[in-house]
Amino acid sequence: MFSRLSDLIEPAVFRLADGFFARWPQPMPSQAQLAACRLVAHRGEFDNCRVFENTFPAFDAAVQAGLWGIEFDIRWTSDLIPVIHHDAGLIRLYDDPAQIRDMTFAELRARHPRVPSLSEMIIRYGGRCHLMIELKEESYPEPDSQGRKLKQLLAPLTPEKDFHFLSFDPGLFDALNVEPAALFIPIARLNAAALFHRCVAGGYGGISGHYLFTGRRFLACCQREGLKTAIGFANSTHSMLREINRRVDWLFTDHPARMQRALDRLRQIGCDAGRR
Repeated sequence: MFSRLSDLIEPAVFRLADGFFARWPQPMPSQAQLAACRLVAHRGEFDNCRVFENTFPAFDAAVQAGLWGIEFDIRWTSDLIPVIHHDAGLIRLYDDPAQIRDMTFAELRARHPRVPSLSEMIIRYGGRCHLMIELKEESYPEPDSQGRKLKQLLAPLTPEKDFHFLSFDPGLFDALNVEPAALFIPIARLNAAALFHRCVAGGYGGISGHYLFTGRRFLACCQREGLKTAIGFANSTHSMLREINRRVDWLFTDHPARMQRALDRLRQIGCDAGRR
């Protein structure tokens, strides 16, 4: 019950926070800080009318805009093929009441060809941009087999350099037995302090969360322990500047093309100022 209530309240709170920080001017970061900023497209560049989230057109647009990374979600079909889709079901985007876990990959492809497989994503984007792969909280009927499948699919890529795993449930990292632990980035809600200690103890690569849940003191602790920070969502220039000034490592955005253009402009301004 609490989880469902939280899922309803959080988006409204985040929108209010985005509106507030969009109007709060921020100091200009150094040229080095701007150069180090890594923007990640959250589910691609989409409007869910002409271009749907978690589809090739959405990711193509983000990659063409120059984003450093793309974030996407994986679900598993009944024959244990990992596919790219946020929800457990297809109703929100495709007006189909079916659940992905109840369909074979062939059935899903026949009914909804826009839904990519993880294999197709790796072929299309692996090595071109960083892949932030979110493991969804759901039943994993054969975790050993599913973990091996992930390893096989991602074998052409270099762990940490080319991809990381995200999840709200860090127990999935252990269940799937994927290595090294530095690949894992758990996502915090109100449990950031507990997750921080788990990251340090488990040798995880970093921690992710909304900027409302990750204050300056928390970020300083992460940086002191060598944990990367993956923070969302930079949806305005001012909010992006705020996170760059907080020395966030990876910055997620729902408006990738617009925010990349803003970042490129800021970098150019910094370069021009440096020449004077």
